[in-house]
Amino acid sequence: MTEINRDTIAATAARSQAYLRQTPVIRVDPADFGLAGSLPGSLPGAFGAAGGFRLDLKLEALQHSGSFKARGAFANLLGRDVPPAGVVAASGGNHGAAVAYAARQLGIKATIFVPTVSSPIKMRRIRDYGADLQVVGDRYADALAASEAWMAQSGALPVHAYDQPETLIGQGGVALECAAQLPDLDSLLVAVGGGGLIGGIAAWYGGRVKLIAVEPETAPSLHAALAAGRPVDVAVSGLAADSLGAKRVGELMFPLAQRYVAESLLLPDAAIAAAQRALWDRLRLVAEPGGATALAALLSGAYRPAAGEKVGVLVCGANAADLDFMHTLE
Repeated sequence: MTEINRDTIAATAARSQAYLRQTPVIRVDPADFGLAGSLPGSLPGAFGAAGGFRLDLKLEALQHSGSFKARGAFANLLGRDVPPAGVVAASGGNHGAAVAYAARQLGIKATIFVPTVSSPIKMRRIRDYGADLQVVGDRYADALAASEAWMAQSGALPVHAYDQPETLIGQGGVALECAAQLPDLDSLLVAVGGGGLIGGIAAWYGGRVKLIAVEPETAPSLHAALAAGRPVDVAVSGLAADSLGAKRVGELMFPLAQRYVAESLLLPDAAIAAAQRALWDRLRLVAEPGGATALAALLSGAYRPAAGEKVGVLVCGANAADLDFMHTLE
């Protein structure tokens, strides 16, 4: 099996570079989100003053196909032998859009299975990228089972959303890029679904940065796994189910999470919706619920930075349909 480490992440990032965007980091004043003054002894907008902290947002939501998932998609399609039948993937939406986009760019046939919970905009993106879209079942697990049946029938190469070495390696490119942009980072907040993103990030940083995993209360797959000492099934529902709704974290990411994830936080849907609104109101950035979940931990007070802490937040997805987005802000 391909090793998931800094060497393979760097090599894959170099191979994929021509197909990906280097997504920006923006520094924001915590006071703009009402944060600096809420910490004991802090001064509004002050970093290094008593209680103040630095806040940077890594805007992976601006990646091709609207999420970080393009990194793992290109890592798979460029790093594995693709048969004439092409590739097949199951997805809540973002992974499917990324695989469809990568397949179009590389001239590869793609068949994508999604559940009915996927948002219309994600389904439309998959179709627009030229993939064969199949809507099956109510949850990601249903789409995954259908994709596996199609793989057996067609001979297509499966591209797993989070439990494939190349997927984790590709997502690790986020950390490689972030480390160059923010070399003095102390902590990084990352939303978790199946865990491919935080697994790849953990493999790159290897404990050099404090990783905080953030999940909805209604989709606590990593939180439950860490409590049980192994991946376990959880019930999935809620606002971010289409992007963070894996019922079980991946086997490949779990040892990395056990070793390198410093904290695991759970948030209510209301906090996630509030973070979506804050990104729009303060920065005019659109984020889907999963994309705003990491920031929600900071805005809700679930994560409280130490005085002088250099905090990074990954805004990881932007595929919010207009009507759905406005509905969450009512």
